[in-house]
Amino acid sequence: MIRNTYTGSCHCGQVAFEVKGEIDSALSCNCSICLRKGSLLWFVPREQMKLITLEDAAGTYMFNKHVIKHRFCPTCGIHPYGEGVDPKGQAMAAINLRCLQGVDLATIPVHEFNGRDM
Repeated sequence: MIRNTYTGSCHCGQVAFEVKGEIDSALSCNCSICLRKGSLLWFVPREQMKLITLEDAAGTYMFNKHVIKHRFCPTCGIHPYGEGVDPKGQAMAAINLRCLQGVDLATIPVHEFNGRDM
């Protein structure tokens, strides 16, 4: 049973969403884009994330193997989430925990991921 619903957005609010789930940890990736963005990622099935704003409000950036849609606000530049598919073929959302309201990041364990060597 999913108990928590979080609201998230970019800085200016042009890209906003709700996401349901239990935040048990975050991932810090050192790949070329995540390192620069400084995101702390929480992965959830895509159906647990609902856009509040229109999908085309967010820009999309894809690089390397073009399998992850890095979504960002074209106005303020913030990257609130990404979209991709897990190894089992399930649609996933990578939520930038820094974009969620009311989350105490100091209480969430962070796991390092070596995306640089992929």
